[in-house]
Amino acid sequence: MLLIAAALLLTASMHSMGVVEAPAVPGPEPQGAHTAARVVLREVPSAPVGADTADLDPLAAARGAAFLDALGTSGPDELVRADSDERVLATAQDRPPTAVSVARWWEALGVAAQERLVTFAPAVVGNLDGVPYDVRDRANRSTLDDELTDGAGRTAARTALLEQVRDALRQEPGGGPRHLVVLDTRGSGRAAIAVGDLSSARDVTVVVPGMFFTVNGQMHDFTDTASDLYDEQTAVSALAATRTGRVAADASTEGTAVLAWMGYRTPDMSNILSLGLARTGADRLERVVDGLDAVRGADRPRLNVVAHSYGSTTALMALSSGHMQADSLTVLGSPGSDVQSAADLAVRAGQVYVGDAHSDPIAGSGYFGTDPGSPGFGSTLLDLSADTVGTDAGVFRRPVGHNDYLKPGTASLHDVALIGIGRGDLVRHQARRGQGGDGGGQSLPDMYLLRPQDLHPRD
Repeated sequence: MLLIAAALLLTASMHSMGVVEAPAVPGPEPQGAHTAARVVLREVPSAPVGADTADLDPLAAARGAAFLDALGTSGPDELVRADSDERVLATAQDRPPTAVSVARWWEALGVAAQERLVTFAPAVVGNLDGVPYDVRDRANRSTLDDELTDGAGRTAARTALLEQVRDALRQEPGGGPRHLVVLDTRGSGRAAIAVGDLSSARDVTVVVPGMFFTVNGQMHDFTDTASDLYDEQTAVSALAATRTGRVAADASTEGTAVLAWMGYRTPDMSNILSLGLARTGADRLERVVDGLDAVRGADRPRLNVVAHSYGSTTALMALSSGHMQADSLTVLGSPGSDVQSAADLAVRAGQVYVGDAHSDPIAGSGYFGTDPGSPGFGSTLLDLSADTVGTDAGVFRRPVGHNDYLKPGTASLHDVALIGIGRGDLVRHQARRGQGGDGGGQSLPDMYLLRPQDLHPRD
């Protein structure tokens, strides 16, 4: 089959495979500015099947508001036990209270109670959507440091996971600050690192990875990719501000944030045909957006989703579920989904973009359903896949293959950056694909925003 054959080609350029993630059970979700309806979650129950919850610790058995109340009133010894209790961690990370209720609870706590929680239960607090991002960063770094220090009985895979996250947090010279907003060390883990400040950025971009991406194999490289996008967005934001007369403050490095979100299990060769991972990933992605809404409140940023490969299937599911909204969606190398039209997505009109690179065996395959770049879908197709690579590519090269889209110096990275700051109108040679049209559309003028260094050859 096409997807399997393509996957075999891709494994040569990828690293470790297979993040363990628990199966799912129903649970509630919040409603925020980017959320259109209640989410039905499918996550792991905290208590073993058949267990008598009366025999469990109150905190281990609690759910929803009762879980938060129990956390807030627990003493240091109880919190230390809770922070390593699989039942408590499963509640906090798999079936948590709503992000809105978490935000209200956290704000109502006194400073002493907040510090007690960060100090004695960092693995719980660091992964609750609705807790401020600076607090989550501090808590998750504490968990990371403790686990790196305590190496007794640690497996090679666990060590690789921790070291990948540690290395990913090292800020590049001149780059944006990095914040650890998710760290789940169960199994082979989940993590998310923000480049820039999620609590204040005007433009927030969430990058969703595709198959074969794991925390213990690619978290460092994936975060560097987010950093490259952050740098490109920051640069073009300043240029766009100059061209359009936007206030100078909008062009500051605090104006954008990019979240390298490896918050779900991506497929490996053992489960590449399954859509179950995409469904669970969509649920988790919806929670990320709910958390952003809960923390930001009325100060709502522009939300942009950039999804690669199988991640595009995940993002399309989330944005067609009625549970999540975004200001723009860009899918790169997509194998498709059961979404039939851009009109079915909770994305602003005209803000669905599709990138298909030259020699990408996955892009346009429609393996999991409708190709979002197909005629009639209603997306904007980026000009990336010339028959002869490099022909009329301008100062940026076109991407080649499945894993080249967000590399520095590519036209695709530049296009994604423009879309992420709300300037998709400046994307080069875009072709609008209308509802029920023939797949044509006119090419728009070449309106790249260029820096001086863009006029010179780039690696």
